[in-house]
Amino acid sequence: MPTKERSIVKRTLDLKNPPVLSAEQKSRLDAVALMQDEQIDYSDTPNLSDAVWVKAAVELPCNKQQITLRIDADILEFFKHMGKRYQSRINAVLRSYVEAHKTTRDDSF
Repeated sequence: MPTKERSIVKRTLDLKNPPVLSAEQKSRLDAVALMQDEQIDYSDTPNLSDAVWVKAAVELPCNKQQITLRIDADILEFFKHMGKRYQSRINAVLRSYVEAHKTTRDDSF
């Protein structure tokens, strides 16, 4: 019986060297690109209309402080399943939230 570690497949996409697409894949992508927004079925996506902070920052700050933080188990598992550097991702999401909620007179933390 394989262990969990051996059954996990990890892939990394090199954006400078994308994989070659088949003709069928290209035609499907072209069909989606031509669709009007109204034609796209969003019924299985979560409603994030008021969550403007979901776009996490690409660059992560290097000054970090180690703390103990209690997070709901399902939230922690979500980030852990995204792979390595899950703590940095949590930090990036929190940073994006803070940036989105700063007021013009309260920008100095």
